[in-house]
Amino acid sequence: MEGSRHRNIFTYDTLVHAISGAAGSVVAMAAFYPLDTVRSRLQLEEERQSQNTLAIIRELIAKEGSCTLYRGIVPVLQSLCASNFVYFYTFHGLKELRSKRNQTAGSDLLLASVAGIINVITTTPLWVVNTRLKMRGVGLTSERNNNEYNTLCDGLIHIWKYEGLKKLWAGTMPSLMLVANPAIQFMTYESIKRRVVASFGGAQPPAWAFFVIGAIAKTVATSITYPLQLVQTKLRHGDKYPNLPPDVGTLQILFYILKKQGISGLYKGMEAKLLQTVLTTALMFLVYEKIARFVFRILLYKPRLR
Repeated sequence: MEGSRHRNIFTYDTLVHAISGAAGSVVAMAAFYPLDTVRSRLQLEEERQSQNTLAIIRELIAKEGSCTLYRGIVPVLQSLCASNFVYFYTFHGLKELRSKRNQTAGSDLLLASVAGIINVITTTPLWVVNTRLKMRGVGLTSERNNNEYNTLCDGLIHIWKYEGLKKLWAGTMPSLMLVANPAIQFMTYESIKRRVVASFGGAQPPAWAFFVIGAIAKTVATSITYPLQLVQTKLRHGDKYPNLPPDVGTLQILFYILKKQGISGLYKGMEAKLLQTVLTTALMFLVYEKIARFVFRILLYKPRLR
């Protein structure tokens, strides 16, 4: 019986959801990557004034060329693919393990939180490297970081060798706190989706419905957790602050920003972040649902009801 329960994690259904989620995230991020670049620049360049997203895109193109909007896109897509595969596989695998058809918002929140913790622990080093690769050449990284690596693999080895293994998990604490973000997102998404499906009499809703549901879910999650996302980016990048120790923690950075820049400093770049994450997540869920439905249909496989 115990062996059967463990085997439930490794199902065809779960694998399709994981691959679909990973593919959807890659397509969505590739489509809206310049918005993520704007978000990163606002979060890390403290001297940069907050402006609307379009104005910053124009400024970056005028000063650095259009290619700067896509700096570091390859490692970001690689990391996102791995991260979302782990997250979707774990989330849907845990749902299979529970073997319950009647899902609630509370159970979705719990399962999404566990999936988020596993995802953070396994993929944080990838995000540390791609954050640095994305910001190279803009005066925010050391010469060593600028010149010594160009790929995720090389970056992982380089940081481990010169800065220590601990640096590969920089920003893990706010990342663990930010498990609340995808947890709230998935809880909201699954809750609204159940109601929408019920309103269609159990039939699959149109594609645009998944886009709207995903947008709503991400808006709620990002609005609640943005200050922690700001600190996470700064820790991953390795920012140094005067009068703060090298191993500065999450709360210290939060209070430092609050003291120097006020409440607005904790939400700097939020417009770009909301625009990027809402559109990206909405498109991701749309592509994810379409791919999963397509695969199940062509293989004449009916997924378990949830």
